[in-house]
Amino acid sequence: MKRIKYFTNGILDENPVFRLVLGTCPTLAITTAAMNGIAMGVATTFVLICSNLVISALRKVIPDNVRIPAFVVIIASFVTIVDMMMHAFTPAMYKTLGIYIPLIVVNCIIMGRAEGFAYSHGVVDSILDGAGMGVGFTIADTFIGCVRELLGAGTIFGVHIMSAGYQPALIFILAPGAFLTYGILMAILNQIGISRKRAKAKEEEKIAAGSEVVTE
Repeated sequence: MKRIKYFTNGILDENPVFRLVLGTCPTLAITTAAMNGIAMGVATTFVLICSNLVISALRKVIPDNVRIPAFVVIIASFVTIVDMMMHAFTPAMYKTLGIYIPLIVVNCIIMGRAEGFAYSHGVVDSILDGAGMGVGFTIADTFIGCVRELLGAGTIFGVHIMSAGYQPALIFILAPGAFLTYGILMAILNQIGISRKRAKAKEEEKIAAGSEVVTE
């Protein structure tokens, strides 16, 4: 159960984009289309899982005073693999994502999980943590990309969804639309979170009140 929590934590309670507000630079820059969000998410997930695995396996060998440079070298190695693979097999997507692929090296999500989790946990737990954070990042980027693509072009994954007479709001596939979409989605999800907490608190109060009655 605890290991399941390590995986689901990055998807729900500590989603890197919507909860921890990490990795927002690539999120805002590349989510002009849903497919871009998936591609960046998959690349980041691969680096997260692999770097977490290696850092966790070597955590007792890496000296504490050089751990950050060691993390950077390990992360950069896997980013280079992703960069070369995408360049070779998905050149169109490679061109679309551009500089944001090599910039995965300095993504706060990856360095944060290396320092905050992988360096102090076992290999299996670190893999699950990296996978959960990566899936959470992928879902968030894809969701934002879907909204921006739908409103800005009338399509999702290139498939026309809106009616023929729909006039796309081009602002949503431009830079201001990224901030606007992100802000609105954050507000909605925060409100849902607040409502869930209130409902949970009321339920706990009812249970507590019922226990007191039974005791009396």
